[in-house]
Amino acid sequence: MENSLPPARVSISRLKLANFRNYESLSLRLGPSHVVLTGENGAGKTNLLEAISFLSPGRGLRRAVYTDVTRSGAPDGFAIHAAIETEEGSVDVGTGLAGNAPGESGRRVRVNGVTAASADELLDYARILWLVPAMDGLFTGPSADRRRFLDRMVLAIDPAHGKRVLDYDKAMRSRNRLLTEERSDDAWLDAIETPMAELGIAIAAARAELMRLINDMIERSPDGSPFPKADCLIEGALEQRIGIEAATDVEEIFRRALRDGRSRDRAAGRTLDGPHRSDLLVRHRPKAMPAELCSTGEQKALLIGLILAHARLTGKLAGMAPILLLDEIAAHLDEGRRAALFDIIEELGGQAFMTGTDTSLFDSLRGRAQFFNVSHGAVAPN
Repeated sequence: MENSLPPARVSISRLKLANFRNYESLSLRLGPSHVVLTGENGAGKTNLLEAISFLSPGRGLRRAVYTDVTRSGAPDGFAIHAAIETEEGSVDVGTGLAGNAPGESGRRVRVNGVTAASADELLDYARILWLVPAMDGLFTGPSADRRRFLDRMVLAIDPAHGKRVLDYDKAMRSRNRLLTEERSDDAWLDAIETPMAELGIAIAAARAELMRLINDMIERSPDGSPFPKADCLIEGALEQRIGIEAATDVEEIFRRALRDGRSRDRAAGRTLDGPHRSDLLVRHRPKAMPAELCSTGEQKALLIGLILAHARLTGKLAGMAPILLLDEIAAHLDEGRRAALFDIIEELGGQAFMTGTDTSLFDSLRGRAQFFNVSHGAVAPN
């Protein structure tokens, strides 16, 4: 349900890292305003954003294996602690591998000192969105990257979505393994395919709703922005049936497709139908051109516009303005686009963390942001 009130401001007021990437130890106090992190390449700016991204479900903005983010030589794993300022007061959040029992590979999450049932609880206190240079090839890269991007957009407004996707993937892997057995049991396959169909329809419905909402948000945004409007569509059999046919009918169609496709899927060695095969299609509206055919600069502007529209939507539906992590965001924008971007970020009402090598690119944020210099795992006011 949409929230008619302005989104509440959420900000990080304290961040502590231990043995995370190139940070042996860091304690940073912050005000509620935006944060600009500048320094040479390799200094640790992106690492700092990555640590903040772990204050949301998942494996962070690099999708890293948890053991890989632990500083080399640290025996106990990494730890991240933050104080998040919300409308209801300050919340202490901690996560990491430190303190795990031998053989325990997942990260723990604690909220106000109490172990959380899952990382999804983090969404109760903050919604964190990011844009990093690795996403510049989103429109031309593999469809798996666009599905992950799509599902993270859904997760920001529908906290249950992450578990649906994980449960679906787990069921699909079980089905694939069962199909490889010479005498696979039809009853076992039925028992797996029924929840797969239920989860698949729930995933497709959540994605379809996100598309409806994001396109509506884009439609209502003013014309003439330096970040062009996008037209978004999901290419997927299930998503395209949602809203046209009854959900129960679509679920039954998918279940039958799984059953009827067993021989084909056994020969292929994988499940060939389902929401794990869907794709996000984006068009540059002013040019009436598929995003993947646009120039590199046009694709970047289109992606920024999509991220900003999603940030607006997240704030409206979640009732809290998202925290934005924008890595090297100003590097390839001209002065006019930089100024417009900073004004939009300010209007969104949340806290943004921005990185760059050149402090002068952020001069128009003086008085609206805190500036820090990052150098070899140390952070100091700039």
